[in-house]
Amino acid sequence: MKEDRHYQITICSDSVGETAEAVVKATIRQFDAHQVTTKRIGHIKSEDEIRSIVESAAQRGGFIAYTLVQPELRETMKEEAVRLGVRAVDIMGPMMEAFVDTFNDAPKREPGLLHRLDEDYFRRVEAVEFAVKCDDGRDTSSLLKASLVLIGVSRTSKTPLSIFLAHKGIKVSNLPLVPEVKPPRELFLVPSNRIVGLTMDAEKLFKIRTERLKAVGLPFGAKYATMERIEEELNYAQSLMKQVGALIINVTDKAIEETAGIIMGDLR
Repeated sequence: MKEDRHYQITICSDSVGETAEAVVKATIRQFDAHQVTTKRIGHIKSEDEIRSIVESAAQRGGFIAYTLVQPELRETMKEEAVRLGVRAVDIMGPMMEAFVDTFNDAPKREPGLLHRLDEDYFRRVEAVEFAVKCDDGRDTSSLLKASLVLIGVSRTSKTPLSIFLAHKGIKVSNLPLVPEVKPPRELFLVPSNRIVGLTMDAEKLFKIRTERLKAVGLPFGAKYATMERIEEELNYAQSLMKQVGALIINVTDKAIEETAGIIMGDLR
C-alpha cells in the first residue's frame, strides 16, 4: 500500500449498513491502514444508485463491501463491478445462500430486519439511557427501578458491564463501594436476587489501578493504588455484598461477555 495515496472502502446497503460496516472496520484493524477511509451509503433502493456507486469506486480505486438483500440490487452490483473492474465483496450473500442450500428455506428479502424499530429495539435504547443516567451511583433512587444493581469497588468493570447488559435490554444501575461512604438506604430495599457484587483479586486490581494512575497523571504510590487500601476496600465490599445477599462474581481475568453470561443465566 503506497503511503502517499488515500484509499476508500465504500460500504453499501439497502438498510442502514451497520452489519457491513462492522465487518469492514474489524478487517481494517488487522492492518496498518491509516490511509484507508470508509464511506457508508445506506437505504439504497434503485439500480441507478448502484451504478453510480460502482462508477465512483472505480474512479477512486477502492473496493466495495455490501449487504443487499434485494436480488435485483445484488445482481446489478455484481454486473457493474465486473464491467468496471471494481472488487465488490458480498457480506451477506454467501451466508444466505448457505442457509437456503442447507435448510431448503427462502429469505424474507426485507432490508433492515436486524434493526427493525420494534419493541425489543426500544427496550434496548431505554435500557442504555437508563444505564448512562444511573452510572456510578449518580441517581440512587434508580436502584429501586433497576432490573439489576451492580455493586463493587472502583475498577471492577461496573460501567462497561452495565452498558453491555443494557444492550441486552436489561436496566442496570451501578454503585461504587467506598468504606468511608455510607451506602444509600435504597440499596437495602432492593431484592437480593437483583443485586450482583463484582470483586477482583487484590493483585490484579493493584495493577489496574496503577495503570489508571499513569493514565490520569497522578503520582505512583497514591493511596488509591496501594495494596493496603485495595485490601481494605475489597474486605469492606465483600462484607456489604454478603449483608445484602448479592450474587458475588470474581471478575479477575473474566471478559465482560463472560461475566454478563453468568449474570443473565442467574436472572433467568
